[in-house]
Amino acid sequence: MDTFKRLIVYSKPYGWRIAISMVASFAVGGTDAAIAYMVEPLLKKIFTEKDMTIFVLLPVAVIIVFLARGVARFIQEYYIRTAGQLAIQDIRNEFYRKHMELSLRHFSDNPAGVLISRVMSDVGQMQQGVANVVTGLLRDGVTAIGLLGVIFYRNWQLALITFIVLPLTALPAQKIGMRIKKLAKQSLEQMGEITSILQETFTGIKVIKAFRLEQRVIDRFSRTNFGLYRNLRKSIKYSALHTPIMEVITSFGVAGVIWFGGSQVLGGRMSASEFFSFLTAMVMLYSPVKKVLNAYNSVQQSIGAAERVFDVLDQKPEVEDPADPLTLVKARGDVELRNVSFRYNDEEVLRDVSLTARRGEVIALVGPSGAGKTTIMSLIPRFYDVAGGAVLLDGIDVRRLRLDDLLSQIALVDQETVLFNDTIANNIRLGCPGAPLEDVERAARAAFAHDFIMEMPEGYETNIGDRGVRLSGGQRQRLCIARAILKDAPILLLDEATSALDTESEHMVQQALANLMQNRTTLVIAHRLSTVLHADRIVVIDKGRVVETGTNDELLARGGLYRKLYDMQFT
Repeated sequence: MDTFKRLIVYSKPYGWRIAISMVASFAVGGTDAAIAYMVEPLLKKIFTEKDMTIFVLLPVAVIIVFLARGVARFIQEYYIRTAGQLAIQDIRNEFYRKHMELSLRHFSDNPAGVLISRVMSDVGQMQQGVANVVTGLLRDGVTAIGLLGVIFYRNWQLALITFIVLPLTALPAQKIGMRIKKLAKQSLEQMGEITSILQETFTGIKVIKAFRLEQRVIDRFSRTNFGLYRNLRKSIKYSALHTPIMEVITSFGVAGVIWFGGSQVLGGRMSASEFFSFLTAMVMLYSPVKKVLNAYNSVQQSIGAAERVFDVLDQKPEVEDPADPLTLVKARGDVELRNVSFRYNDEEVLRDVSLTARRGEVIALVGPSGAGKTTIMSLIPRFYDVAGGAVLLDGIDVRRLRLDDLLSQIALVDQETVLFNDTIANNIRLGCPGAPLEDVERAARAAFAHDFIMEMPEGYETNIGDRGVRLSGGQRQRLCIARAILKDAPILLLDEATSALDTESEHMVQQALANLMQNRTTLVIAHRLSTVLHADRIVVIDKGRVVETGTNDELLARGGLYRKLYDMQFT
């Protein structure tokens, strides 16, 4: 019920649509009740009193009644479904917004395909359930109540026989609904796995082709897809069982009414027209009741999906703004890690790490893969929070700053060039929205990107496709550098910015980086030691600890881990 109440809350802003739909629902339900009620007097007028006027007007009246009913049904359906769609739109927007507010740990713990499936499949399942339940409760509920009034008015004894079997349908409906809810959650989990497989295979198709992995990924997809079918098959089985069980139970009520009502007609205690009027109302009653019970199954499916959605909406971001933030307009650029420790789940990644970068210095982080270099880079902009110690910016703990203020001081050039399906100009403007084209062009020139941009079909307004697929690796990296130059932040983080480039591209990118690093505090990760030989200090990280610090010559003279890495590359 708590989950269902939360779903209903999202419909409140569209109450006027629901109100119009409710009025139309009363019209639809009232029409059905009126039809059932009028059967007895019409039969009496036509067949007992031989009233030919009623007989002639009846077909016209039927057309008018069903025309009015059709209009009311359209209004009811249109407004309730649009209200549901708008409510679900709000949920999907909030769901996406929540994902954007969560920390990087949420995205590293959940595959991209699973997250995509939750935004699309889970919310879509909620959408279907909400539409079905509200439509069913309004239209079919009002109809059932109206018809119940008719049958009790006609004959309360027969009505009790009819009504007594209806509560008996609740128990199997509840049991079946709970099973459907559980299966719906399992099906959505497998749908997420299927989406994840699709995302992996489509983005990694070149590797799959190169290693001839087609059959392996096909088999994996088929197994997961068959697991989804098994869950859906069980859900279909329970849904298919629902209607026959309901019909068998209600048949006892029908049989009892026929036997008891027929006895009253034969005994002269009830007229045939009254009995047929009652039977009409009773038969019409079972249909909306059955639809309401069927809507219960849809409710359970939507609640299964809603619980998965609300699990995410109820998560608290791991990294949040402080309650009483300090103000930082423009940082000098002093960065310090003071006795920093960090854990990822149960794994200790950093232990008692301390290092300092003064304004304008270039600090290089080197070490074996998995030593913790990228983790250090992620702690400075608070992608994660430290488990112990502190990260300081101009002597201020970064946890005391608003995230907007902190991130405005930092420019990041990652080893993975992230570009969006947009124009070149808008990709460069990411860190400085609204920047004039002159500033964009100036940044591109400093990044040695202007020449190749002008060779593109539409220059700076050229759309570069998904992830910049129309550009080479060096071109993509220079656009990322231009983006950082335009942002003009006092602190620069470079994470393997040239690791995947050929010699010519690396030379161009190094020139661009030299322009970018001027008058900025720079922390750079590089496996190619040739790119950091002239750093002010080189910090050697191994197994989550700082093991050496010094200049290139000082570290070579010590003969430690740095010397070993140096000899491996240059000997």
